[in-house]
Amino acid sequence: MTVTASARRKARHYAMQALYQWQMAGASLNAIEAEFRADNDMSKTDVEYFRDIFHGVAKNLDDVEGAFGPHLDRSIEDLDPVSRALLRMSTYELQNRVDVPYKVVINEAVALAKKFGPTDAFKYINGILDKTAADVRAAEVKADKQG
Repeated sequence: MTVTASARRKARHYAMQALYQWQMAGASLNAIEAEFRADNDMSKTDVEYFRDIFHGVAKNLDDVEGAFGPHLDRSIEDLDPVSRALLRMSTYELQNRVDVPYKVVINEAVALAKKFGPTDAFKYINGILDKTAADVRAAEVKADKQG
């Protein structure tokens, strides 16, 4: 399958939902992944990207939360579950998927926050990810602002 923006978007959509489920239910990653593969049409989804994000966040949770945590105005536990899943997922992407421009990562998170998050959560997500990107991808952000 050729990887398209649409296939990546679906991967992020499902990864966010899978992370939400993992946070709320505490089921095993493999069980949740198997459920998503069985319950959803993954034919137009970048399944490898979904798997990388989903498993990568859980495997690197301390590093991920350590990157965005200093920019929060509340504890991670006090975030609504959708925002928590989105910040974890997007920060993982910023840290580990340098093949994806930081603006794309942020825009995709904002779009998902508008669709699934509480009212105006997208503004909060945008602000936290802007600050996180400036730390994690300093050279890319600086070059973008100069260009």
